[in-house]
Amino acid sequence: FYTELAEIPVPTSAHFIEIIRVSYSVRDHERNHKHTVSKTFTLTKPEPRAADWTLVSSTVSHDASDIQASVLSPSRKRHAVLREVADPRNGGKKRFVEIWADSKLEASLDVTKRHGPFHTDDLGDDPYPSFRFNPNFGEGLYTKRKPTLYIFRWNGPSSDVVDFDGRVPKKDLSLVSLSPALSPLAPRVVFGQASFATETQIFATGYELTEDGRLLGIKACFNRPSSIWELSLTDQSDTDTVYCAANKIEIPDRSSRSPRIFFDGDKKPRTVVWLSNPTFGPHASTVSLYTYDLGEKLPRVLIGPEQTIEFPGLYPEYNLIDNPFVRKSGEETYIVTQSLWRSRTKVVSIALKSGCISGETKTLDSHDDRQSLYNWSLLSSDGNGSMVCSRSTPTSPPQVVLLTIENDVFAKIQVLDKPVFPTKLQQELGKLTSYVVPVPNRYPTESVVISSKEPPKDQKPICVTIVHGGPHATSITAFTPSVLALALEGYTVSMPNYTGSMGFGEKHIQALRGRCGELDVGDCIATVWELIRLGISEEGRQVVSGGSHGGFIAAHLIGQYPDVFSAAVLRNPVISAGELAASDVPDWAYGEFGVAFGPGAHMNPQSFAQLYSASPISHVDKVRTPVLLLIGEDDLRVPTSQGKGYYHALKGSGKAPVEMLVLPKESHPLDGVEAARVSVEAARDWFARFSRSKVMPE
Repeated sequence: FYTELAEIPVPTSAHFIEIIRVSYSVRDHERNHKHTVSKTFTLTKPEPRAADWTLVSSTVSHDASDIQASVLSPSRKRHAVLREVADPRNGGKKRFVEIWADSKLEASLDVTKRHGPFHTDDLGDDPYPSFRFNPNFGEGLYTKRKPTLYIFRWNGPSSDVVDFDGRVPKKDLSLVSLSPALSPLAPRVVFGQASFATETQIFATGYELTEDGRLLGIKACFNRPSSIWELSLTDQSDTDTVYCAANKIEIPDRSSRSPRIFFDGDKKPRTVVWLSNPTFGPHASTVSLYTYDLGEKLPRVLIGPEQTIEFPGLYPEYNLIDNPFVRKSGEETYIVTQSLWRSRTKVVSIALKSGCISGETKTLDSHDDRQSLYNWSLLSSDGNGSMVCSRSTPTSPPQVVLLTIENDVFAKIQVLDKPVFPTKLQQELGKLTSYVVPVPNRYPTESVVISSKEPPKDQKPICVTIVHGGPHATSITAFTPSVLALALEGYTVSMPNYTGSMGFGEKHIQALRGRCGELDVGDCIATVWELIRLGISEEGRQVVSGGSHGGFIAAHLIGQYPDVFSAAVLRNPVISAGELAASDVPDWAYGEFGVAFGPGAHMNPQSFAQLYSASPISHVDKVRTPVLLLIGEDDLRVPTSQGKGYYHALKGSGKAPVEMLVLPKESHPLDGVEAARVSVEAARDWFARFSRSKVMPE
């Protein structure tokens, strides 16, 4: 079932202009390739503030894999595209910057020679370019060693142009790099996420190197030294480089990102908003939302990390959507975003002036029985009263829906698109049910469970505990092909959210610091016992799987509880936390295990002993569970030596079967089309091979 499940299109983004253009990610197992496809929806409504949209038409999906990035202009009248296409002459790639006005290509510039491949290095006049060490952004981003901001300019046609056909001539196009003027004493800064406020004013995120020359990995890390900068263009000459003054908005000990600019009704910039977390410490935590009034020039905390009984705190994606501002009624403006809320992701709105928070999807709970488990992803907004979202449940694939305000709440819902897949698969999915099980006396621990609706005829199904990584991540009630594939094979699946998971409040994130290997492991084994107590699963029919920190917990479980699990699958696991100096996040072990981290930090005998005793390697001699290791050959987050060392340690003990698959050119997520399929099928086969037997005797 996995291949059919994985090839269901997943909505990834949307642009809301006069039409809605939705992008999807589609896996093609035959070609071993991920495609990006696009689909357009045309809607109308009787008047601008009406709540009822009418879907007029939709296009068939078309391949858009050549689009590397795209963004709308603040006026929403133009659409900028970075496009990369094959060059049939030399087998390489050609790169273009394009400006579209509606369906008309207004400007296009070939930047292949000037820019080189998008996001790659610009080494300049270095006499040792192939050997010079340059820090990079780590896992998944290692080619972005020296990102540079560029400005693409185009002018109206010159007076001598005759029969202008709507395309700006090449002589009126230019691509210039942006060079901020920084003090020689300032830390080295790499800029990104730039947004225009005016023709001469830009706000961007500046990522800073640490004092000891590190550019720490940023994938899934919200705690990196970074700030919001105001860049003022001071040189408008027609050269290859534009110079600008750079002013850092100083907020000590904060990691800031994703600046978004609010324009008033007269299209004047009024306020900058951004997301922020504390630097260092947990790699992810409760997010604060900052505002910066462009008149007062003062940053203000709009939403802090505090939680209430109703609201656990803000846990959005790494970035806000391109246009997160909507108006409900009157003059009040709201910021909309998605946010983890326990084991679900919901859409929330935050009043720009007061900071008042509303859970926008709660008003839809009565629409159908599945609503309480719907997991929402915000794709786009029209800036007024409508949003495009994706929603799914653990057993129903993602739909694209339009939410519209009615009586000041997003109460109107319209399904724009839903996937078509084989009838047999629909029938099999209909035999499954999903629910969330709280674990008594270990708040906030709870588990997302998928099981068969049909009562077992004899023994209960084997239960697979799938532990999420992080540790500050969350297992959510979303459609996940790799998980569903096991459920459709007849397994009960349990995905525990242990202490430290996001979406449950900041105090529970902080509670795990210094207790990794104890509190998180205790929560997960308590989940196993609770499902047995409830009769959902039974003793002796348990297997476990986990990746990264989830692999850390899974390895702990089979070491600390050697008689519970009859098979284990570990993906790129952390096995010895004191041996992560080669990781792109060397600060991770310090922050999570309660060891001080700063410039020049390194392992000494005392801190290594502390991390060794908290790691699965300290229990390796007790493991009697058959183990399958899945290792990404190019993993920068957890070095391959972690899994390989564990493999040899288990092999040497001879107490249980152990096998290892090393997947070439795969990094930490093991998310390539073939690698993901192989990982799921290998885990399935490993569980089938050993889960019917007891653990190996001593």
